[in-house]
Amino acid sequence: MYDFTIIGGGILGLSTAMQLIERFPEKKIVLLEKEAGPAHHQTGHNSGVIHAGVYYAPGSLKARFCLEGNRATREFCERHAIDFEICGKLLVATNGQEMQRMEALWERTGANGLEREWLSAGALKEREPNITGIGGIFVPSSGIVNYARVAEAMATEFERHGGQIRYGHDVTALAERTGEVIVTTSQGEFNSRYLVSCSGLMADRVVRLLGRNPGFTICPFRGEYYRLPDRHSGIVNHLIYPIPDPSMPFLGVHLTRMIDGSVTVGPNAVLALKREGYRKSDFSLSDMARMFTNPGVLKVLGRNLKPGLAEMKNSLFKKGYLAEVRKYCPSLTLEDLEPWPAGVRAQAVSRDGRLIDDFLFVNTRRTVNVCNAPSPAATSAIPIGHHILEKVSEMVQST
Repeated sequence: MYDFTIIGGGILGLSTAMQLIERFPEKKIVLLEKEAGPAHHQTGHNSGVIHAGVYYAPGSLKARFCLEGNRATREFCERHAIDFEICGKLLVATNGQEMQRMEALWERTGANGLEREWLSAGALKEREPNITGIGGIFVPSSGIVNYARVAEAMATEFERHGGQIRYGHDVTALAERTGEVIVTTSQGEFNSRYLVSCSGLMADRVVRLLGRNPGFTICPFRGEYYRLPDRHSGIVNHLIYPIPDPSMPFLGVHLTRMIDGSVTVGPNAVLALKREGYRKSDFSLSDMARMFTNPGVLKVLGRNLKPGLAEMKNSLFKKGYLAEVRKYCPSLTLEDLEPWPAGVRAQAVSRDGRLIDDFLFVNTRRTVNVCNAPSPAATSAIPIGHHILEKVSEMVQST
């Protein structure tokens, strides 16, 4: 009998495991992961940005956890000798409408307690000679890191303190009974007093395995990237983001300096036809059937039909993708867009057809389940883990 079982070997599950064993060193804790190692999905397929908290509604979990997570991530990396760089982020306006939107972002960044600087076109050009815009906002606290490396260090810490990690254990059934939770996997059964699930793209299915109607479904959006050739590794000095359209659900194509010295372009946001559909050719008939018969998903797709078709077109035809980034970096050409692995964003969609914007947790008497944790979840992993730890501590005291 375990005291705690954790499902999910991404950065959220490992952050939670590490903090649980620090709080309860005498307890028996196991983490179950279906893949052969940690960080195989969202943690290992993102842009590696240490976010500052620019876009999130003041007072939301995203805003609070991102601000805390920015500091906590840097401190964790310093303690564990993980390379990171605080290079700052530039939000670039290229026309009058974007300047108006940028003013709203300026107010939001202030409300979220961020240090920032308003840049004229001249100041923008001085900072970034290869970027074209009529103004910008510089946020100095944004940075870059390899989150897979962070997750690996968390796994090491967890095991060093006596925690157990079982890779290759795909969860197939769950049962919450009086005094225990039974977890059935592809390699055996685990009994524990409490359960935490950080299952990303499978979050709604885990809640259903517990016999609950989650009230949402996970809709997978593939984010496709390109990498610039090595000769362009110095093309930008900071992270370069466009000013997002507030009516659109995602942030737009940006230029990201990576911790290995390369620069990526992306991501877009294309509906994936499989929960873990990292390639354009990936599809699952069962996943597609569930998506296209779900009223909430159909409403989201209907409301965003025009931008969704534009994203799909740009996914299929590189010229359209290039046009998005050339709005603020006009020197790039088609030949500069080299292949790079895609990621898949696990986006919770409500029954009434809303993209759930904030982090979402669904809890039962003996379980805590992370149900919506898109970006900035990696940046926020340590405070999210702390939040889960507090919820678990309350469960322990009340049961």
